[in-house]
Amino acid sequence: MTTTLRHYKISIDGVVQSFHIAGKGPVCLVHPGGPGFNWNYMRMPLLEQTMTVVYIEPIGTGDSGLLQDGDYSMPRYAYFAHKIAEHIGAEKPCFLGHSHGGFAGIQYALDYPNELGGLILHSSAPCMVPELGMEQTRQIKLYAERWPDRPEAQAACQAWMDLGAGAAQDKESFLELLGRLLPAFFGNYWNLPKEFEEWRDNLDFYLVPRNPHTWDAREVLDAIDVPTLILVGEHDFNCGPRWAAEMDDKMPNSQLHTFEAGGHMSHVESPEEFVKVVSDFVRHVRSA
Repeated sequence: MTTTLRHYKISIDGVVQSFHIAGKGPVCLVHPGGPGFNWNYMRMPLLEQTMTVVYIEPIGTGDSGLLQDGDYSMPRYAYFAHKIAEHIGAEKPCFLGHSHGGFAGIQYALDYPNELGGLILHSSAPCMVPELGMEQTRQIKLYAERWPDRPEAQAACQAWMDLGAGAAQDKESFLELLGRLLPAFFGNYWNLPKEFEEWRDNLDFYLVPRNPHTWDAREVLDAIDVPTLILVGEHDFNCGPRWAAEMDDKMPNSQLHTFEAGGHMSHVESPEEFVKVVSDFVRHVRSA
């Protein structure tokens, strides 16, 4: 059953912030990754059955506005998410961040301690530095080795190399490259649920000029005391088990769940398992 999706726009410091709300129950802010993915790839109808899901359109994407200073930094993403929570009157909401959205979630927990009821880091990492890129390249080569007889896997590996070489110069070329890279985001691209084709056809991405910056929270993860659920796919090339284990080791109130043979998009690849793990976590932290 699909719940009604309501679209909202507010102004934060003169910048339009767009978001969508669906479902009922405890509030969960959902921040997509990229940075630049359209929010709708994170739509989770099953989660909407038990939670009020607030899908954020990050600044610089979709119907949200652009930052005049181009400072798309983690504190800015966290600030805009926090302002949404304030606007809708959410007390102790959960924050579910995917990939780069998880970076924003970590920053949220650091900048606004005691404001979150729970933090859910979905296929994410504690840093955005060259070391992350090197690990991604190493992992996508292993991915291609796991599927030596699948042309799509070899093409995905080459697409990653093309991306690193600057092949995507505009939105059209980036979406073409993303289409070739897509199989690598899944543990088994050839065994996806029937809803995948519609999900794939609705993928969109926004290329926004951004001031170059790095981000690294590894030395301050132990300051995050909010209950944290870390989700990772066993074969996630993008933000894989190495980063999940490091976060789980350093965060004092965390738990780790690994999707066996999963990839970077477990909410798509294993939606029932994903929603059960998240719902159980939210239920536990609320009862505690």
